[in-house]
Amino acid sequence: MRLYEQKKWWKRALAVIALCIGTFSIWYTTKLVKQLSFEEEKKIKLWSNATQSMAKAEGNIEFMLDIVTGNETIPIILTDGKNKIIGYRNLDSIQALDTAYLNDELLEMKSQHEPIKIVYDAENNFYNLVYYKNSLVLTQLKAYPAIQLALISFFAIMSYLALSSSRRAEQNQVWVGMSKETAHQLGTPISSLNEWINLLRETPKEEQGYLLDELQNDTKRLELITERFSKIGSEPVLKEENMDLVVEKSMQYMKTRVSSLVNIHINITKPGNWAKINVPLFDWVLENLSKNAIDAMNGKGELNINISHDSKFVYIDIQDTGKGIPKSKFNTVFKPGFTTKKRGWGLGLSLVKRIVEGYHKGRIFVRNSEVGKGTTFRIMLKVA
Repeated sequence: MRLYEQKKWWKRALAVIALCIGTFSIWYTTKLVKQLSFEEEKKIKLWSNATQSMAKAEGNIEFMLDIVTGNETIPIILTDGKNKIIGYRNLDSIQALDTAYLNDELLEMKSQHEPIKIVYDAENNFYNLVYYKNSLVLTQLKAYPAIQLALISFFAIMSYLALSSSRRAEQNQVWVGMSKETAHQLGTPISSLNEWINLLRETPKEEQGYLLDELQNDTKRLELITERFSKIGSEPVLKEENMDLVVEKSMQYMKTRVSSLVNIHINITKPGNWAKINVPLFDWVLENLSKNAIDAMNGKGELNINISHDSKFVYIDIQDTGKGIPKSKFNTVFKPGFTTKKRGWGLGLSLVKRIVEGYHKGRIFVRNSEVGKGTTFRIMLKVA
């Protein structure tokens, strides 16, 4: 419940942040539009004054000419006092040959801005009117906030849908993987139990002691599997354990249940490898890694487990002589859903990484691998 509350809170927070960014962007762009509009209006007034001064032959004519010809962006139409078009600037010269085009442009200019009056002779009421509209840059800048908001909204919606779809697919993958992992975990001891029961029926009572011991081992294994799954999602209790004994005990179980063509060797480089672990969960790690190694060797080869330590870490290297992993896949192998098996579901190494790094605060990685020669996984745990 807490996870879903946090998720809902994060969604709201991100939505508020996105809204703030969008609002600020629109506010700032609108501010720029107003500033640019004000500058264009000043520019047109200056142009109008310069035109008026030139007509009256007042002031520096060359300077006025520079002002008049300097406007290359703002569309202008010049009319007489009766609104008859007598000139234009910064309009399409070809389309301007059509009177209808000029009239349409004039109507648009009238709707945007009040005209600027250029008075040549006040006594005789002789004047021109300067109509203008926003430059192309200003027009585009005005439309920019709406376009920007639409694009942001589009990408936000698409990103949300893509992430939701990806998350659902991953969740489905994990659920399917977990159910299959459960079946896989239960499969080995259940198969063993069935075989022991069949063998028990055919064995004289006085010789059933060994079989009963094996039956009890598989029953304990079922209890261990139940304990493992009960600890997923909760904080496990870690205790100081001798990793030499933990690894030996785990591999002893594996040795009796794998092909005789697989040779399992445990090499303790330096005895006394102590670390804080949860035995049922860490045993799951060793089991998954060894099973993956055996699968990679197609049931035939050498599985070497080397244990050592220094002042900070205990190192456990699981080395096989299997098909190997390409270097580009060293990190990908730990992601949910990744598998090279035809019938795999890609959850084993993901669980391994979660147990080692999430629960034991250790580290697991592919130490080295060569295609066709084998792979070495390394586990690092803090020394107890």
